[in-house]
Amino acid sequence: MEFFPIFLKLRHQRCLVVGGGEVALRKTRLLLAAGASLRVVAPELAPELADLAESGELEHVSGRYSPALLDGLRLVVAATDDAEVNRAVAADAEARGILVNVVDDAEASRYISPAIIDRSPLMVAVASGGSVPVLARSIRARLESLIPAGYGRLARFGSSFRDAVKARFPDVDARRRFWETVLEGPLADAVMNGDEAAARAEMEARIAAGGADRAGAVYLVGAGPGNPDLLTFRALRLMQQADVVLYDKLVAPELLELVRRDAERIYVGKARANHALPQDDINQLLVDLARQGKRVLRLKGGDPFTFGRGGEEISTLAEHGIAFEVVPGITSASGAAAYAGIPLTHRDYAQSVTFVTGHKQDGSIDLDWQTLTRPHQTVVVYMGVSTAAELCQAFVDNGRAAATPAAAVEWATTERQRAVCGTLATLPGLMASHGIASPALIIVGEVVELADKLAWYRRSENSAVTIQED
Repeated sequence: MEFFPIFLKLRHQRCLVVGGGEVALRKTRLLLAAGASLRVVAPELAPELADLAESGELEHVSGRYSPALLDGLRLVVAATDDAEVNRAVAADAEARGILVNVVDDAEASRYISPAIIDRSPLMVAVASGGSVPVLARSIRARLESLIPAGYGRLARFGSSFRDAVKARFPDVDARRRFWETVLEGPLADAVMNGDEAAARAEMEARIAAGGADRAGAVYLVGAGPGNPDLLTFRALRLMQQADVVLYDKLVAPELLELVRRDAERIYVGKARANHALPQDDINQLLVDLARQGKRVLRLKGGDPFTFGRGGEEISTLAEHGIAFEVVPGITSASGAAAYAGIPLTHRDYAQSVTFVTGHKQDGSIDLDWQTLTRPHQTVVVYMGVSTAAELCQAFVDNGRAAATPAAAVEWATTERQRAVCGTLATLPGLMASHGIASPALIIVGEVVELADKLAWYRRSENSAVTIQED
């Protein structure tokens, strides 16, 4: 190793930053966050540094660097734009045995500052040995997405029970197993979601019981409209922790590749009049799996609470006392419209948007047509592919002009996306001739006219095609 990784306790320790510009400001922020007693030497200070000095958060020595300023220091940073001054600071610090960092000069530095993921008291640092700092920052950005902000709360929570757990489980292996069940299950989720009182009561009960089998939980996760890049950080983390995953037809195959490899996968897909598993059976299966102590992921296309039957499922879970969490996702309507270049609202075209489902449970079409045919609004129809002809005719029969723009978007946001744009009169024929099939959404309203110039999503010549009516 070129550099030995280490974390320094600098609270109330005297430190010095040489330089008063933007680079010095970045280092100053970090040192102040660590609680250092800080002095900055420079003829002039950047505005934010000047504000910090005026507020008393640091001491400003106005003038040029001199070796006498190093007396009694724990750490020093050379951050001027003069290489000779920086090297002189490094040489003087070395002679006194003081840790020194010269910004952008690893060779002259006794230590380097890593890219930091701060979840205090949990800290993660990434360094490239000073050779490619941009690479370290890139890796930090990736880790930021995988380490929720709530991990800091979890670390503080766990620390408060450390002595009690050690006393209850003197055996190192037993103690490790106990912490593993605590830090990866519903109890940890409760802490990170802010329900620390309930988590504390559960923790005390588990310690008293000697580490009984963990309780199961169900996570209703919105998988978004299909593109894996549109998953939330929380959704991705739960997908990689689940013991068992229940998914349906609307979940794109690319998303399933992100699920933990050894997780059990259960297909519970539903299509019109063809349910792989009836809804009541799905609800009960969620209960049964959670009672087995499993972390159950119910993965749903779009958002669980937007025509996803999420409310029905968590009602059953609540009735049986099963812990659950709902993780929202980007709605299919939002994703399809955005990737097809169709704004759902626009000051010149539509001042409201309405989401409806294309058919009821019995397959009939029974919608509030008086509301849906009002002018200057956009209507997005879920599950309307099989009844497209009847839907479009119903719009016309209830007052919308046959020439009203309408579109269908298939496999929205994925590389298989296709959109056909026409009118209420022509859309069913376009969908049939181009083989548009579920999963697809229908969008009705003047905003569809904008697709011709606003459609931006083009992955390849054979994907993300927008077909305009001649």
